[in-house]
Amino acid sequence: MQKYFPKGVCSREIIFDVDGGKIKDVEFVGGCEGNLKGISHLVEGMDIDEVIDKLSGIRCGFKNTSCPDQFSKALKEYKEKANS
Repeated sequence: MQKYFPKGVCSREIIFDVDGGKIKDVEFVGGCEGNLKGISHLVEGMDIDEVIDKLSGIRCGFKNTSCPDQFSKALKEYKEKANS
């Protein structure tokens, strides 16, 4: 299980796992519950790079980031650590 603490958004924590390059068991703590549950279900089983490509750069209102964008940052950070 991986934990990521997002910055600049309503969610306080993102918990997820990666198995064979596929996303699984995503949970957002805090934030817009329905939307984040929807994102969690949509990305389940998807390839990590595909999720990064789809979610990276999404903004929330006037913020420069969003919960989905923060999740893409969490996945990038995970990949960097896994490849080092």
